[in-house]
Amino acid sequence: MTAATRTQAMLAARAQASRDKRQQVLTAVQALEAAGTQVTATAVAAAAGVSIWLAYADGVREHVEAARRRQADREPGPATAAPPGRGEPVSQASLRTDLVAARDEIRRLRAERDKLRARFRLQLGAEIEGPGRAELIARVASLEAAERDARAAEASHAQRRIRELEDELTAARESLRRAIRQANR
Repeated sequence: MTAATRTQAMLAARAQASRDKRQQVLTAVQALEAAGTQVTATAVAAAAGVSIWLAYADGVREHVEAARRRQADREPGPATAAPPGRGEPVSQASLRTDLVAARDEIRRLRAERDKLRARFRLQLGAEIEGPGRAELIARVASLEAAERDARAAEASHAQRRIRELEDELTAARESLRRAIRQANR
């Protein structure tokens, strides 16, 4: 399979997944409407198991708004208010749902903030209690010096071993020459 066909296959799979998710949202809208449950973007997203932005995406938002209008026409519900910048009314249930979602988001963000504060405190404490820059530089220099000394000792040992092996080789050659001379006599 070539890179181009793999790319096409991945694009096709992504497009199919997108179509499937949009269909899940539309099915959730129909199910909520049939059950008589208030249709809101948050409720649709939760029922479909998708993120809320998809309920507001073009091509999906229109279905959610149409279902909300149909529900408003069928039910003489509580008083509705028109949000600024839009012509369609917003029900109290929708506002309550959005409030609950906002509170959940605020709760999640506060927990995340607290977690980040704790991590920051630990990091700051480690920086304050940790060794100073000059001390670290001195420590690195001493470690480098120790490593240099170890390499020098290893090189010296290797040089001695090379001399020993050369001496042994010379002695073996001399011994071989003697043995050849004696064998030739």
